[in-house]
Amino acid sequence: MTLASNTPAPEDPPDLLETIDHETRATDDDHEALRVWLRLLTCTNIVESRLRTGLRTSYDSTLPRFDLMAQLDRHPDGLKMRELSRRLMVTGGNVTGLTDKLVEEGLVERRDDPRDRRAYTVHLTPEGKRLFRKMAGAHEQWVIDLFAGLDHGEKMQMLELLNRLKRHLGQMENGGNA
Repeated sequence: MTLASNTPAPEDPPDLLETIDHETRATDDDHEALRVWLRLLTCTNIVESRLRTGLRTSYDSTLPRFDLMAQLDRHPDGLKMRELSRRLMVTGGNVTGLTDKLVEEGLVERRDDPRDRRAYTVHLTPEGKRLFRKMAGAHEQWVIDLFAGLDHGEKMQMLELLNRLKRHLGQMENGGNA
């Protein structure tokens, strides 16, 4: 779709053209900031949907399970449940449910925390590490494929623009006048 008119561009793939998405709400009269936000949200939803589908069909897994395992892979000394919840930006109950299922499947384990006898840390098991690394490789390739329509310079430009937006939002969040 072209940004200015909501009409399909000839290079858009057919399945994207048939998608009813957040961006279809925008009109040429809407502020450009609103149109940019809706385009960003639409692209995010499409990418996330494709990743969810890939994880489900290739690994019988979900994105939340993948994200939890990714956090544990980055922290081989394990993480406490509260820290997992904070990093994943979900409630403790959600993390507990995910962790319980992964423990049942032998992919993660809980270990007593030697520094705090009331707490425990969560770790990937060797089987969990093996499976996660396999999923992570596929996930990375899916992302590469999804962004293959942009050349290196365009991806770098997008990174810089999104970085500027992120800094601006951070300044606003911290009470600064951006």
